[in-house]
Amino acid sequence: NCKIFQYNFSCFHFCSKTLQRRKKEDFQMDHMVLLIISVCPGCTGALAKHFTSAYPECNVTIFDLPKVACTARQHFVNEADQRIRFHEGDFFKDPLPAADLYMLARILHDWTDERCIELLSRIYKACKPGGSVLLVEALLNEDGSGPLTVQLYSLNMLVQAEGRERTAAQYTTLLAGAGFTNIQHRLTGRLYDVVLGHKDEAK
Repeated sequence: NCKIFQYNFSCFHFCSKTLQRRKKEDFQMDHMVLLIISVCPGCTGALAKHFTSAYPECNVTIFDLPKVACTARQHFVNEADQRIRFHEGDFFKDPLPAADLYMLARILHDWTDERCIELLSRIYKACKPGGSVLLVEALLNEDGSGPLTVQLYSLNMLVQAEGRERTAAQYTTLLAGAGFTNIQHRLTGRLYDVVLGHKDEAK
């Protein structure tokens, strides 16, 4: 659906702008290897294209299931996008490529806390020392009182999947449980917010 794609892309465009503003204080984007694990913009390559455009020295790998990666190669990413690669696999079963930054876009809300920590632990193990993981999720208020749209999303997750929407503190707990430190979150003022966790240089 074109409207859904455009809406999602605008959210992820905002996310990348947030990263751009924070790059000097959080991590260096130049010469960085970014691994995207996401639902819509990852599989179409839109977010990857935006990053390689904004950061010319950045290489991006999109991790997705074989059928999805094949479709993206055929219809969305062409040979001119030499800094965009695909890595096919199941993120719960197959080895994850090493990277400086892992972006999980609307992934963890599908899963239970236990499965989230399992995935984040696999990412922590694959992440380069000094690297980071960025979660793109719709955050609930800390007291669970809203926003209404996020509450409705959470109900949908409970009905259709194993997961739920969470607060920033709950995502912090998941990231810390996998080994990440210096965890920060930012409310974007839009539907999707961001949570950033770091892996120590010495690890």
